[in-house]
Amino acid sequence: MDELESQSEIKSGDKKENTFFIPAAIIVAGALIAFAVVYSNRGGMAVPQLKKMAAAGESASSAQVLGDLADDDPALGNPSAPVTMVEFADFQCPFCARMFSETLPQIKEKYVKTGKVKFVYRDFPLSSIHQFAQKAAEAGECADEQEKFWQYHDILYSRQQQLSNENIKKWADEIGLDIAQFNQCLDSGKYMDEVAKDLADGQAAGVTGTPGTFVNGRLVSGALPYAQFEAIIEAELKK
Repeated sequence: MDELESQSEIKSGDKKENTFFIPAAIIVAGALIAFAVVYSNRGGMAVPQLKKMAAAGESASSAQVLGDLADDDPALGNPSAPVTMVEFADFQCPFCARMFSETLPQIKEKYVKTGKVKFVYRDFPLSSIHQFAQKAAEAGECADEQEKFWQYHDILYSRQQQLSNENIKKWADEIGLDIAQFNQCLDSGKYMDEVAKDLADGQAAGVTGTPGTFVNGRLVSGALPYAQFEAIIEAELKK
């Protein structure tokens, strides 16, 4: 394992929460470009747009909070679902792969398919420790351009151990993308700014590692077991 790779296991009761954290230098750099954000796990969060609105004497509804957090990134489920989940993740992060394989399928089955949860994916590549994370994130945007983001998302996570710049293109061809268009999109860096925006938005909202998932604005850090997400979602549905 690379010496720069940083892992943290945060104990919550008898359970462990696993998250990849950004090195201190990255956090400092992010702080310089991010807006100041006030966040409370109990009370929700404020994002940059909300701070601008407050300065202008305007108020914001919960729908505006979630809309700003979700942006226009790929989403699954009912657009009007009572619960919005926004995951900030890294395609090369093993804990994100655990979230994908162990937790997300159950959330999709019980809540997304039944119209109770809208699930949004945003990029948070930890490029200092994952050499293919940035290009994989850009590749996901290029796949989304051809309306095949979720197919591509699934193949990147399910084959994470084989992730490479060569395979990023090979897998795009495999799922039937227009490969000439995809390669041009990826090689040109067309979505570098979009990925950078996701990263900056995540940092501004309080994300310091991956996966970082917001459930109706409440930040849940780490690849927690499904039961813990279920409890949080059920609490939100009862509000």
